[in-house]
Amino acid sequence: MNDGAMRLGFPVKVMARADLKSNDTRRWQKNPHLKVSLEYLDGILDHLARHKIGMYRMSSDLAPYATHPGMPQFHGMVAESDAELRAIGEKARRLDIRLSFHPSQFVLLNSPDPELTRKSVWDLASQAEMLDRMELGPEAVLVTHVGGTYGDREASRARWAETWPTLPEHVRRRLVLEHDDLRFSAADVLWIHERTGVRLIFDYQHFWCLNPERLDMVEALRRILATWPDGVRPKLHYSSPRTELRELKRRDRTTKKLKTVLLPPVWTGHADFTNPFEFARFMRDADGLVFDVMLESKAKDLALMKLRPDLLRYAPDVAARFGLTSSDTELLEADEASLEEGTEGELDEAA
Repeated sequence: MNDGAMRLGFPVKVMARADLKSNDTRRWQKNPHLKVSLEYLDGILDHLARHKIGMYRMSSDLAPYATHPGMPQFHGMVAESDAELRAIGEKARRLDIRLSFHPSQFVLLNSPDPELTRKSVWDLASQAEMLDRMELGPEAVLVTHVGGTYGDREASRARWAETWPTLPEHVRRRLVLEHDDLRFSAADVLWIHERTGVRLIFDYQHFWCLNPERLDMVEALRRILATWPDGVRPKLHYSSPRTELRELKRRDRTTKKLKTVLLPPVWTGHADFTNPFEFARFMRDADGLVFDVMLESKAKDLALMKLRPDLLRYAPDVAARFGLTSSDTELLEADEASLEEGTEGELDEAA
């Protein structure tokens, strides 16, 4: 895999290794700590390096309870972990692994409730501080969405832009804004960028789910990638939609008994794996553009380990853009064979 090639990454949970936790999940009574999470992250970096995976999204709960308003005993853990954060950052740079955060859906910068906005800024500031203490460059970002519409989409969009200049400098330096699949389109985030200068994230599935302005996909992609400064590689999100029937339990109005009903798919749902043919078509449409790709498939690293040999097999021209060549066949086929042995992991329904 060639140096300087575009990266593929995955978020948070390592499906291939049930023993690799993404963060310290103990309840507050057990005094969880960022230092424990960083020990887990150290093992994840080894796993990524072993499989030549160059990008990873860290858990937004890496520092447990660090911004919980009612638990001040946890508020100092980021500063207390300075040496450990610096060591993780040095290791990630040495292994050339790009790290990022995607704060939870409860982080809202356009809320009409000032207290909720204040808490959201605190969450962002804590995660930006971790990236700074890791001494990572400008490619290590915090990804967020615009938020809710609160009954007035245009006013809510404007409120995000009004909040931007009030953010701490280290948050603005790290924050990037992504369009979503239900509320704010690519055109909406481009509107916000024009008023703030915030960098943007393109999401392939979101674009197809919500594009009322009927923007051309490649032109929208170009415009969004251009929000990143020269010398800083953009990244984007890619996922395939779920296509299988959904099984839901519903209560029969007559008998009052629960019964299983089959429903068609909802196209906002993420598939377990990435469709390699669809991905290859997208990459060929984006020929000449350079970016890293965060795969948001529900099967996490398993989806990445399946996509790479698929690309070599079906789209070697696309594989080459990610530095994959025939010399990598043995490693990638071994990864693919390991998938056939099964995994003890569970799919993340929130993906």
